[in-house]
Amino acid sequence: MSLIRLLIYYFNWFCMGYTLLLSFLYVLQLMVSYIRIRHNYKRKPADDYMDYVDSDNLPPISLLVPAHNEQENIVGNIQALMKTDYPEFELIIINDGSTDQTHERVIQAFELYKIEYTIKVSIPTKHIRGVYYNVKYPNLIYVDKENGGKSDALNAGINMSVYPLFVCLDADSRIERDAVLRLAAEFIRDSKTVVAGGLVRIANGSVIQDGEWKSFKIPEKAVERFQIVEYFRTFLAGRVSWGMTNSLLIVSGAFGVFRKQTVIDCGGYRTNTIGEDMEVVVNIHEKLREAKQKYRIVFCEDAVCWTQGPMSMKDLRSQRRRWQIGMMDSLIRHKKMIFNPKYGCTGMFSIPYNWLFELLGAPIEAFGYIIIPLSLFLGELSIYYFLLYFTLAVSLGIILSFGGLILEQKTRSGRMSAKQCLRLTRYAILENFGYRQCITLFRVEGMLKYRSLRESWGRIARKEFNR
Repeated sequence: MSLIRLLIYYFNWFCMGYTLLLSFLYVLQLMVSYIRIRHNYKRKPADDYMDYVDSDNLPPISLLVPAHNEQENIVGNIQALMKTDYPEFELIIINDGSTDQTHERVIQAFELYKIEYTIKVSIPTKHIRGVYYNVKYPNLIYVDKENGGKSDALNAGINMSVYPLFVCLDADSRIERDAVLRLAAEFIRDSKTVVAGGLVRIANGSVIQDGEWKSFKIPEKAVERFQIVEYFRTFLAGRVSWGMTNSLLIVSGAFGVFRKQTVIDCGGYRTNTIGEDMEVVVNIHEKLREAKQKYRIVFCEDAVCWTQGPMSMKDLRSQRRRWQIGMMDSLIRHKKMIFNPKYGCTGMFSIPYNWLFELLGAPIEAFGYIIIPLSLFLGELSIYYFLLYFTLAVSLGIILSFGGLILEQKTRSGRMSAKQCLRLTRYAILENFGYRQCITLFRVEGMLKYRSLRESWGRIARKEFNR
């Protein structure tokens, strides 16, 4: 047997074992998530977040919204956020050197004027050009600064904020009116909580007005429908289960609540990465574990944030490359945590899992697209085992997607009717025949272009909400 045939032979068995192991882990996550969501759905009313509305312990909170070239949605988002259902909060908009009409539209819409303001610089940032205010909107602060990226804008917002908790929000997203209250309640339930993440849902097809969901219609484009199914699988199956083990590595940059002093003590957001949402959470894990400090990082599927998914394959490619680069950058930075018992479940399970399956899974899968058909052609793999492997891989994808849709129906934040959910099951099947392969190739491209794109954020086309 030649060396090439030998390598093909062992790679085929490796792929089979890898797929079986991954299938087991995914199904395990799905089962754990189902148990957690079912338990939360049936919990007693006394445990509900509304019990904390009038609590003296409910801490005031700062809503930080970095904005760069967000003229389409920035004014509407501010108006919606100002109606957030929370007793005491401040809303800080950070214009990160926008080159469109973002600055002018905010100034004009809220009749803001420049004020003198002393900023306590806990984290170094780019130059602040001005702070704007209007007594008509007492909890709204607008910061205009030089462009430094999203991380730098968030650091500027942290410096500007006065409250012990802050919310990281995207300027092109919408949060439901009670979402902040739901996450803040986690900090009262357990004083060890330092980060709480919410559920991000695709807004394409939904009507959200003033932080309230009104209606849902399945979007026309297939690329948007695929993302809806994908988000349910990722957030409801993956993040719920990792959150239960206190080893969640990422809280979406679109919506998360942080204890401010913890982030400051850990150095704030790194500005030399495009995966700031994962990097800040992994860094908190590392620093608090090293300090032997007890802490909790939780995920709350009832706190909902709506975001616009890419509406073209071009924009989807840009997004997924960036996600893969951000994850790769963070895992490399914290490689000392791999299988290190010093970092608990995060080091022993979560970090290795993300290395083996989330990061390296893409090139392994892409390589399999070449080797497995080649081995079939060379006679190194029988048609029986080829069909068995193909059926296994497709069945896994379908089961997980179906599971995500079922979990969506189980959550209290479920917005789709059973009929709409049933319609989307078609895309849970179809995504395995083209969409999934494209996503894999986009992720591999991100890894290959890691050095050239690691500081390039990219731009995704947006439209006004509810248009």
